[in-house]
Amino acid sequence: MAENVYDAIVVGSGISGGWAAKELTEKGLKTIMLERGRNIEHVKDYTHTNKNPWEFPHRGGRTQQMIADYPVLKRDYALNETNLEFWVNEKESPYTETKRFDWYRGYHVGGRSLMWGRQSYRLSDLDFEANAKDGIATDWPIRYKDLANWYSYVEKFAGISGSKDGLPQLPDGEFLPPMDMNCVEKDVATRIKEHYKGNRHMIIGRVANLTAPLQNRVNCQYRNKCWNGCPFGGYFSTQSSTLPAAMATGNLTLRPFSIVTKILYDKDTKKAKGVEVLDAQTNQTYEYYAKVVFLNASTLNSTWVLMNSATDVWEGGLGSSSGELGHNLMDHHFRAGASGVAEGYEDKYYYGRRPNGIYIPRFRNLNGEKRDYIRGFGYQGRAGRDGWSREIAEMSIGADFKDALCEPGQWTMGITGFGETLPYHENKVSLDKNKKDKWGLPVLAIDCEIKENEKKMRKDMMEDAKEMLEIAGIKDVRTYDSGYAMGMGIHEMGTARMGRDPKSSVLNEHNQVWDAKNVYVTDGSCMTSAGCQNPSLTYMALTARAVDHAVGEMKKLNI
Repeated sequence: MAENVYDAIVVGSGISGGWAAKELTEKGLKTIMLERGRNIEHVKDYTHTNKNPWEFPHRGGRTQQMIADYPVLKRDYALNETNLEFWVNEKESPYTETKRFDWYRGYHVGGRSLMWGRQSYRLSDLDFEANAKDGIATDWPIRYKDLANWYSYVEKFAGISGSKDGLPQLPDGEFLPPMDMNCVEKDVATRIKEHYKGNRHMIIGRVANLTAPLQNRVNCQYRNKCWNGCPFGGYFSTQSSTLPAAMATGNLTLRPFSIVTKILYDKDTKKAKGVEVLDAQTNQTYEYYAKVVFLNASTLNSTWVLMNSATDVWEGGLGSSSGELGHNLMDHHFRAGASGVAEGYEDKYYYGRRPNGIYIPRFRNLNGEKRDYIRGFGYQGRAGRDGWSREIAEMSIGADFKDALCEPGQWTMGITGFGETLPYHENKVSLDKNKKDKWGLPVLAIDCEIKENEKKMRKDMMEDAKEMLEIAGIKDVRTYDSGYAMGMGIHEMGTARMGRDPKSSVLNEHNQVWDAKNVYVTDGSCMTSAGCQNPSLTYMALTARAVDHAVGEMKKLNI
């Protein structure tokens, strides 16, 4: 094989990129996976994973210097010293906020598969049919039946623990044994089910943490240090799962510090012939060639690459002929819910640090119900007991204070809604050519916001939470809306959506760019609508499905 020539190129090494590399290499394709950031080796480079809180200089908190250096990351919990090296250097990689957008990124091998929340849910036909039924945006070109077997395929490999609940709005999957609810959660779940006569359910979260050994991975140790990297391989990440599988084939080349600046488009064949890469360390430019390109750089970066490609053919870039490239940006809005005190459990506790919570699947706008908004929301949350760090208002010093802190505090229960954001055409990204990053490349300008539909939904997210907790016996229940800005959910979706018509979408039903059929995009940018479920499992399934299609098309000499 000639130097710089491969059968397949994968751009990005996160959740979907790792899956693309695994599937392509296992099907026999010599593949190069290009990652713009540094390499992080499994186990070896998880430098903080075995540290205790007191071993960090600031007990895992944040410093004034960190706040100054990370003006976006500081806006939420993500800024702390335990895994700071996993987040992007914001001074090197800025972006323009036309309207506020909290973009939390990880530029390294594995991407955000190392830091993700691991909640893993299938979409249903309720989600795939929603745009068509509501007459908004464009219709998904697929339905649940097209993805069901692929969901099963990726679940079996990734390792998803969960319970089978028989809910049409949240299809069951191929699950490892579920984690246990604690005593308060079990009672709350029973009371909710009884009161609402089975129309509302509280289940244990479906999570990509192993509850039994799988492949060469050890089951979860309940340390709840997942976002520092797991030396046991207890949760799904590129490093623990897809990358070892791809490497085992002997068909994968991994090249870190490789910023893909554009897809090389051949006007004569109307296909991509490869990609252009800027070496992030040397600033040298290279070209890599392949028969097929999988673009998995994460939602906004994949769209950036498309916008920067084939601009001599399409002013807006490769995939822009529909006028939809960069539009329809979505996220999940959250930070609204309720919490209260659970009385009567003072003699009970729980064991370990379960890296998972409960989930209340969507129940609004189902079975003919109509609210003053469309779509719906689910809840995530947990019950727990206050620990030694709690404040005791009546005490501040002395032996009694120490003694009190040796006993666990009160039980509390809280749930937070995660709501669907609609795909608004005006929520968009574009290239800001007046602002450059460290490497002299134009940055993205982001212009998006939630609108009236989401704002009306947030009221129900609070009031429904309060009602359910009170019905379940939780006391002193208080609602909250902590404020939300787009991006805070870290579930960026859209901007290169799938569809049925090249005039209204960027990708077809197989995730191929309409304008270049050998370019596949299977990360969050392909999403046509958002649902209210965490989306990463859908990216995995779409990626495996698209690789199967691509290899079939290559064998037929169609691409």
